[in-house]
Amino acid sequence: MDPIARDLSRWIPTLLDVWRDAHRRGSGPDDRLLPGELREVASGVRKLSRGLTGARDLAGSRYMDEPSLLGAYLLFYWPISYAQARHALRSLPTRPRSALDLGSGPGPMAFAALDHGVRTVTAADRSEAALEIARQIAVRRGESLSIRVWKAANQPVPEGSFDLVMAGHLLNELWSGQPDATPRRAGLVERAFERVAPGGRVLILEPALRETSRAMLAVRNLLLTRGIVPLSPCLYRASCPALVKASDWCHAEIPWEPPEFIASLARAAGLHKESLKMTAMVFGRVAESPACPEDPALFRIVSEPLASKGRQRFMGCGPRGRVGLSLQTKHLSDANRRFARLQRGDLVRVEGCEEKGDGLSLGPDSRVEFAKT
Repeated sequence: MDPIARDLSRWIPTLLDVWRDAHRRGSGPDDRLLPGELREVASGVRKLSRGLTGARDLAGSRYMDEPSLLGAYLLFYWPISYAQARHALRSLPTRPRSALDLGSGPGPMAFAALDHGVRTVTAADRSEAALEIARQIAVRRGESLSIRVWKAANQPVPEGSFDLVMAGHLLNELWSGQPDATPRRAGLVERAFERVAPGGRVLILEPALRETSRAMLAVRNLLLTRGIVPLSPCLYRASCPALVKASDWCHAEIPWEPPEFIASLARAAGLHKESLKMTAMVFGRVAESPACPEDPALFRIVSEPLASKGRQRFMGCGPRGRVGLSLQTKHLSDANRRFARLQRGDLVRVEGCEEKGDGLSLGPDSRVEFAKT
């Protein structure tokens, strides 16, 4: 079993236990909700889904202070955010010793960091109800978790020195709809770096919606002008080419088989969770960061397969920017066979291409290999 899936399965009984205590439900199965519980939580999940990914009328509101919504978040979105964070933490070059989780809610990213091997983690959020849930989870699991009440919009970043500062699904909910949202969000990331130890990183994780992803890319571009660079997943350190066309955005999509507990809740709520989608970026100070790769054959795949008659196509983003990569079916060979199996987020080296139209065309002699930065 994948270690992230294995670790997540161990959290489900604790989350259920905390939820039942908070709602005075008594005992129950440690791996599933009872029918009445399932209907109740699924109703909250549907409301959260509409409010955060549909009309987005809940974004920025104090929904974590509403017991039914906090409970729905705990049992559905907590495991999803935990899994997203564990995958995002894999992109760090080294394992941090200390981390600060801004806008932590009930702590999915904080506990993901602890499971990743971070020794000390501080969770900071404006919702005391959500922080109390995080505290209860930590007590039941015997985890050491520091907690700070923090109001992002009008308080300094909590004091301390950390190897990693994380913010999961936070920036998009701050200053939403305001004309100065981008500089204010970039300013928060800059203030987060005031708490980052030398050589440390800031990890930002945002929803994979077009609106929220493009907003994150706008923050990325502004940070570049202020000495803060995107280290992952970007291979390109100029203005993001995904913002050139209004129809483009950039996000990761990780194949995922959710635990049956999550799958059953998704079915009850009428949602689909066959993959983990997110916009995740790791930032570093420009003076402390490795040079951007200059290999023109290196690409991050930033689209789903774009199939058309007689050919396979992807969008790749590398040191030269965003480029279309295409292979005609008749040119499939042992050297380029991996091309047909590429997925969004893969890092590949593509050699032996020909400039054609608005991108690069692969031939039978082109080589496609998975790569590491």
